[in-house]
Amino acid sequence: MGGGGGVLLGMPGPWADDNREPSDFYTSKIGGLPDWPFPAENLALNLLICGACGSKLCLVAQVYAPISSGTLNIEDRTILVFGCIIPNCGNTPLSWRALRVQKVDSESESSVSTEEVVPSTPPVSVSKTNWLDDDSDEDIDLEALSKALSEAGTLASHSKKKDGNRRSESVVKNSTLVARTGVDMETPVVPCFYMYTQEPSSKDIVSSICSTYSELSVKEEQNCNYNDDEMGDAGEQEVYEYDKALSADRTYLKFKKQLDANPDQCFRHSYGGKPLLATAELGDPGNCKLCGGFRHFEMQLMPQLISFLLDGADDCQKNVLENWNWMTLVIYTCSKSCSNSFDREKSTTSGWIVAEEAVLVQFEKALHESILPGYFS
Repeated sequence: MGGGGGVLLGMPGPWADDNREPSDFYTSKIGGLPDWPFPAENLALNLLICGACGSKLCLVAQVYAPISSGTLNIEDRTILVFGCIIPNCGNTPLSWRALRVQKVDSESESSVSTEEVVPSTPPVSVSKTNWLDDDSDEDIDLEALSKALSEAGTLASHSKKKDGNRRSESVVKNSTLVARTGVDMETPVVPCFYMYTQEPSSKDIVSSICSTYSELSVKEEQNCNYNDDEMGDAGEQEVYEYDKALSADRTYLKFKKQLDANPDQCFRHSYGGKPLLATAELGDPGNCKLCGGFRHFEMQLMPQLISFLLDGADDCQKNVLENWNWMTLVIYTCSKSCSNSFDREKSTTSGWIVAEEAVLVQFEKALHESILPGYFS
């Protein structure tokens, strides 16, 4: 997805034919099963266990996230976000986990070129949008490119109907990575749909700003029309609470403005950029556990994601998903996207690094404590 702080929005594409169907490491999707580039049994099991209840975590988001920034060029890189679907468990920070999976640098690599890391027959993925920026001299498969462009046009309709959408078979069939030998029926899953990325439209943002402040102006005018004699103590208290909400949390106004500009966005990616916060307070992401370097913002999941999952959920899944009350999940990753400190000799993941990163959760409860309840609904 690049670097430099530019924002890309993750938008909903077609539903998967089956929530447990395999795709590939280069595919961005919500829900389903993770697509590891190595045998799944080689992964440390504790990485996928809930820190609160000890249950298995389910995949919430898989986002293909290559880096091309300065001297850092990493093509084989994906961020996976997991959560707990045990009732009431997903409402604690311990129930969420983010993993950074990328190919380990060799000792001679300081800047990895695209030719060195991309499989000889790269999968045609909805999320892999940097083909035209590739400096490789290899011939592009025009037929595959045509299919991908056609697919992107279809996804722009944002259709959510399972019967009306069919994902390109090349996402699965062209993958040269390790395939799952059998369907995992034990790991819990949430409904699965595929994602594509787009840049936010400045026109939509300006329109949203105008709408937001127009609404505020109307409410302020209504507030000013009160007669002082009619207000009394109760009216004065209402005005005080309104003013407090308006001035105390402009952070949420900005958050809502960006949501209104692109209401279908499921994630926002901005490597090294700034998160879009629902409340002003955010915890400390800590340092990288591998190299000790500082972490920076990379991506966040947005609340509309839950709404889409509910659309595709069965009754049992709906009961769980309705308990998720987060406004955004903010992911911080190693600013160096390090791998050199990875212990290759002890690794069982066949030349791939799996690094745990930081998930900072902003809940609705904290939002309601800082803003007048129901005001912005």
